Order: sequence, then structure tokens, then C-alpha cells
Amino acid sequence: MSSKKTEGISFFEKYLTIWVLLCMAAGILIGKYLPEIPAFLEKNQYAQQNIPIAILIWIMIYPMMMKVDFQSIKNVGKRPLGIFISSGTSWLIKPFLMFGLASFFFKIVFKAFIPAELAQDYVTGAVLLGAAPCTAMVFVWSNLTKGDPAHTLVQVSVNDLLIIALFVPIVSFLLGINNVPIPWDTLVFSILLFVAVPLVAGYFTRSTMIKNHGEEYFNDKFVPKFDGITTVGLLLTLVIIFTFQGDVILENPVHVLMIAVPLILQNVITAFFAYGACKWAKQPHNIAAPAALIGASDFFELAVAVAISLFGPNSPVVLVTTVGVLTEVPVMLALVGFVNKTRHWFPTPAFEVK
Repeated sequence: MSSKKTEGISFFEKYLTIWVLLCMAAGILIGKYLPEIPAFLEKNQYAQQNIPIAILIWIMIYPMMMKVDFQSIKNVGKRPLGIFISSGTSWLIKPFLMFGLASFFFKIVFKAFIPAELAQDYVTGAVLLGAAPCTAMVFVWSNLTKGDPAHTLVQVSVNDLLIIALFVPIVSFLLGINNVPIPWDTLVFSILLFVAVPLVAGYFTRSTMIKNHGEEYFNDKFVPKFDGITTVGLLLTLVIIFTFQGDVILENPVHVLMIAVPLILQNVITAFFAYGACKWAKQPHNIAAPAALIGASDFFELAVAVAISLFGPNSPVVLVTTVGVLTEVPVMLALVGFVNKTRHWFPTPAFEVK
């Protein structure tokens, strides 16, 4: 992976929480004073998909998928323990931990403040978030901890394939426990639309560009062209979502803080679990760091997309996935700081994965 590709966190990424708050304010104002805009957007539906939001989310996800290098998967055997720990944390620990924490806080700790039906919606949103491990920002977190970039790419590539196979059954199982009926056809269609299709498109774009122009051009010049487009896509998506969520936020502003509690705890606990497992397995720090951060972070773009597909943009379920966007960056930066300060806990790597 080119060094330019992951040279550090950008201004936008560093202050993503501020941008989300600004989008929240803009969306609430639009929903309150220009109600014809959300009314128009809500009418643009096809196959239970909100077309404007679907287009914007696809714009966000497609550039991420171009970064996935399936050729790198052949390197899984070079550091298998790191991959097993990261993938095991993402799929065997994280979704169930999120479900447990969300159920505990929304249905027990905050029971006096959150009605039972709303608590069920909040748990559903948390499940969608917890069942989607991050595939994009991880490159930034890995770089900030001097993680092995080749190994990080392998971990992300494996997770992208596992999402297609595991997201639907895990979400269906956990939401079944939560007594929320899920239309399998809509859920499967959402995964195909927001993961499989952009993954295939990204693969062919990557292959074609590297074949015609070389890998250096693709990494250093072609992919960065999409950074601005991805940013605009995310911000516009958030503004649209908050035009639908404005009434809920204005009526229950403290709910945003309560929603954040289990989401943050899930990030922290999952990171510590993967980090500790790597230390126990005597993995070097440049493998342990990305393994912990991949396990901790969320693919909030996918969670938002699926929530909108299943429940509509004005659902409280969508609000939970959007709060995930709000909390992601400050929590992950704090974890990056902790990981960097504890580098001495791990052995020096004997070799780097090529």
C-alpha cells in the first residue's frame, strides 16, 4: 500500500463529530422550516429504498471498495492469528456484545426515560451497527498506530467478504431475539445493493485501472480523486437523515446521549478484548493495533443504509445508527492514543507481511 494513501487522518475525518453536529443542525432546520423537502424526498422510493439516500450511500461505499485487494487474501497464512483474532472479534463477539449492552441500557438502566417500544427500536439500530465491522476508516486508524498496512488490507478484505455471508443471518438472529420481524428479502437486497454491487464494481475498477495505469497511479492519484465526493456524499446523507429525525431529537435531546452510552462501551470493550487477545497470543504491535481497531469500529455507512431500507428514514432505528457516526471518531482517536502508549507491551515484529 502506498504511503500517500494512508498518510494520516484528514481535517474532515479528525473533526467528523463537529461535521455531524452541523449536519444535525442543518437537517433539523430544514425539516422544521422547509417541510416540503423531506416530503419530496420521502416520495422517491423504489423497492423500499429511498432513491436519493441510496445514491448518496452508494457514492460513499463504492470508493471504499476500490481499496479492497482480493489478491492480498493469499497472505492470510502469513499472520493467521492476527486475522483469526480480528475476524473472531468482529463476528463472534462484537454483534452479541452490542445486543447485550443495548438491551441492558435501553430496557433496564434507561427504562424510566425510554418507552418499551422505543427501546426496542434503539436495540434494533444498535444491532445493525454492531453487526457491521468497519472497512474504510480502519486504514486511517492503522496508519496512526504504525500498523502493518499490508496486514490491515488483508483483514479488511476478509471482513468485506464475511459481511456478505454473515451480516444477514446474525442480524436476523439477534433481531428475532428482540422480537423484531425482519423481511429477509429486503435485508438480502440491501446487502447486495450496498455491499456486493459496490464490491464487484470496486474490484473491476481497481483491476482495470492498475492494468492500464499501474498500482502507483491507482493508489496515489486515482483513489484520492474520490475523497471529496465521499465527503460530500456523507454530509448530504446526514443532512437528509436529520431532516426526518428532527422532531425526535427536539422532543428527546437526552436520548442522543443515552444512545451513545452502549455504542461507546461496545467500541472500548471490543478493542480491549482484541488487543488483549493479541498480547496473549504474542502478536507484534503492528498486528495487534489494527486487529483491535478493526474489531472496535463500525461500518456505519452500511448500518445507516440497511436501517433506512428496513424501517424508513424517519425511524428511531436510523437515529441510533447515525449516533454511531457521531461517536466514532472521538472514541477511535482515544483508542489510538491508548494503543500507541502501550506499544512497549508487545514484542518487536520479527518480519513484516509483504
